Order: sequence, then structure tokens, then C-alpha cells
Amino acid sequence: MLSKSQLKLITSLRQKKYRVKENLFFAEGVKVVNEFLNSEFKVHKIFCTSEFEHQLSSDKIELISNEELKKISLLKSPNQVLGIFEIPSSKELSNEGLIVALDDVNDPGNLGTIIRLCDWFGVKQIICSTNTVDCFNPKVVQSTMGSLTRVKLNYFDLKPYFESTSLPIYSTEMNGENVYKTNLSKDAILVMGNEANGIQKELLEMSSSQLAIPRFGDAQKTESLNVATATAILLSEFKRG
Repeated sequence: MLSKSQLKLITSLRQKKYRVKENLFFAEGVKVVNEFLNSEFKVHKIFCTSEFEHQLSSDKIELISNEELKKISLLKSPNQVLGIFEIPSSKELSNEGLIVALDDVNDPGNLGTIIRLCDWFGVKQIICSTNTVDCFNPKVVQSTMGSLTRVKLNYFDLKPYFESTSLPIYSTEMNGENVYKTNLSKDAILVMGNEANGIQKELLEMSSSQLAIPRFGDAQKTESLNVATATAILLSEFKRG
């Protein structure tokens, strides 16, 4: 049976301040939960129906009914299991390979998609401004479909980091250099900006280079690309080069 205290904990983890306080987050569904169970993430508690297959010790498992699962789930169609995991400590950054930097990306769906894209293209590190949406937001966790277990994210003020790094910094700007005609470094930082306002001016000024994805349509009236879509195109170019 699901206790009142357990229900209160799970519900509270929908908000960032309680995730920070408890150092916990939750994930849902068989595929996503199994990705976390098979990773370095430490499990706190698993709430599941009798259909969920596992090899966990009994102290980590709480069997609940489908009705109880519906009470704690944010999914339209809850799928057997909700797992609570510990938020890991930040990992030291490596200066090897491509690093994606996110400047105030606010939409959970966009962040989740970008994490999946980084996983797909072999980018292992994302650095986020402090105002970027929390990667342990339930909507972000679900949209990554497990990629959060393979891509490391760190949150801090981007300006001091940009000042200290020796890596070339590529920012994205509508009037930047055509990405298809640019020689791109293998070890570099790719900066993607806020959905509405783009990259902050002071960060743009710190860039080694500004990149643009050219418009090919005859009308040339499309104002911009979705940040996740633009990230996909740029990551493809970095890897192709």
C-alpha cells in the first residue's frame, strides 16, 4: 500500500525546491526506469505493479495497485513503474570533444530533446546556465528516454567558464557564418540560446566564432528554428566535419 508520506514525497518531487532538498527525482515507465536501474544512478525506491520484472532487493520495492500508480503518475497512461533515484554529484568537466552549452533554455521538452540528441551524436557533456530548466524536472527526465544516464550535465554561471577555457566557443546567431562553409574544431563548445531571446550579448561577445544555419526557402521569411531542431543540425555538421 502507498502511504500518505510516500505520496507526499513523490508529489513534492515535481517541484525543483523539493528535489534539491531531498536530493531525489523520479522517472516513470518500464523503459526509462530500467535505463536508470542499469546505470550508475542509485535507486532510492521503486513503486511498481506486480507486472514489473526486476531483480531488486525487497527493501527497494513497494508493490502498488494500478489505481495507486495513477495517483502518483504524471503520464496519461502509467506504465507499471515509477522509480525514485538519487541526484548524483556534479562530475568534473573534460576539455576533450564537443561540449554543448545552454544559455537559459527554458522548455523541458527542448532540454530533453537536446539531451537525446547529444546521446545520439556522442556528446557526453552539457553545461547549463543556472536559469536553464532543471534536467531532473519530470518532463525532462521522461523526454530523454534514458539518455540522461549517458550525458552528464553541470549547472553554473557560463561567463566565468568561458573566460577560463582555452576551447574555441561557437555561438549561434542569425547573422553568423554559414555553418556549411565553416571548418569546425573537434574539441569545442557549441552555445545554444534561449527560445525567445537567443544567447546573451555578453556571451556572444566572448565567442570565437558565430554560426548560422542558412535559410534555403524562396520566401526567406522564417524567423528562426526551434532550439532543439537547430541543435540537431549543428551537431550533425560538427560530427560530419
